[in-house]
Amino acid sequence: MRVTKKLLHVSFVAVVATTALALSACAPQDATTGGAATAGGGPAEVTVGVVTSETGPLAGYGKQYLDGFKAGLDYATDGSNEVDGTKITVDYRDDAGDPDTAVGVAKELIGQGVNILAGSASSGVAAAVAEQAGQNKVLFISGPAAADALTGVNAYTFRSGRQSAQDVATAGTFLGDLTGKTVTVFAQNNAFGKGNEAAVTAILGAKGATVDSVLVAEDVTEFTPFAQQVLAAKPDLVFVAWAGATSGAMWQSMSQQGVLDAVPVVTGLGDSATFGAYGAASEKIKFLNYYFPGAPDNDVNTKMVAAVTKAGGTPDLFTPDGFNAALMIVHAVKEGKGDVEAMVKSLEGYAFQGPKGALTVRAGDHALIQDMYQVKLVANGGSFTPALVDTVPAEQVAPAKK
Repeated sequence: MRVTKKLLHVSFVAVVATTALALSACAPQDATTGGAATAGGGPAEVTVGVVTSETGPLAGYGKQYLDGFKAGLDYATDGSNEVDGTKITVDYRDDAGDPDTAVGVAKELIGQGVNILAGSASSGVAAAVAEQAGQNKVLFISGPAAADALTGVNAYTFRSGRQSAQDVATAGTFLGDLTGKTVTVFAQNNAFGKGNEAAVTAILGAKGATVDSVLVAEDVTEFTPFAQQVLAAKPDLVFVAWAGATSGAMWQSMSQQGVLDAVPVVTGLGDSATFGAYGAASEKIKFLNYYFPGAPDNDVNTKMVAAVTKAGGTPDLFTPDGFNAALMIVHAVKEGKGDVEAMVKSLEGYAFQGPKGALTVRAGDHALIQDMYQVKLVANGGSFTPALVDTVPAEQVAPAKK
């Protein structure tokens, strides 16, 4: 059996939205092209709107995505930022992790004629932008946002990373026979946490497990009562879905209250900033992983890692999401020549090599089918580093078709 990562992602805070563009003002204009067409029939220029967290609680995830995106665009265009004579220009916008801000930015970009959007570290943000994409018929490739609801939400929304169902399916490989077992989901009370709760119920519940949950508000900083709730439930396994700055305090409380000694705990290994958050508890946790630089062994990953490092970045958990998005956009522009319906069609069923190896965009619902990883944390002096245990084949953890 192999195994994957259950990551952590999507905490979003409400920030004041500052735009008031009406939807009716956002119909795409003829601003996607630079005027003349190329010899191959494509537009002279295409603008891509990348909307993600440059500030806010998920700014770290946003940076990883952006580092990967820039490296991927350079890789896919051989450094030219052009494909078949069409220049690809990128308009980078900060959503600060807030759905209202993201919607305002998306409306503004669409109103300017942009018909390709990408980004979204937060599932709440991604859901809001996906709605705009569906209403305005523009291509949207979501990034690290993991909520399962994005898959198949409309004909125009794709994803460049994994989703919660893939995490959960991999977690199930740790548990053996689930018949009669109880699984408690311990998560934040947001779109990401609820998405994981729904995925565990649907996937592990279908295999015979009884699923309950302890959901914690995003602004909570004292976790003792919630750890006690987990113990009181007496589950056979705890599935943790968490993200953001409170991770360390949460794990400390879970350890102090004896949860890690009383019951097996499965969670996802997050980005490198979280490796030290588990402390001694790391030896007691069963880790799933979506990506770390040492997991895949292929030429694309090697080149991505080298490019991001050369640019002064650090390859990390969501770097492949940005890289994949750039590969998908370049392919869509090349095949669809800037026409949204043609670009959508070109991505459905698209199989390509990304940093994690073979990836396939499932035609029916746009799920991204990919391998996942089982890892362990290894003490390395005063810190911890991840080590690959095994790889879970893509088909073994593919989300159910919608």
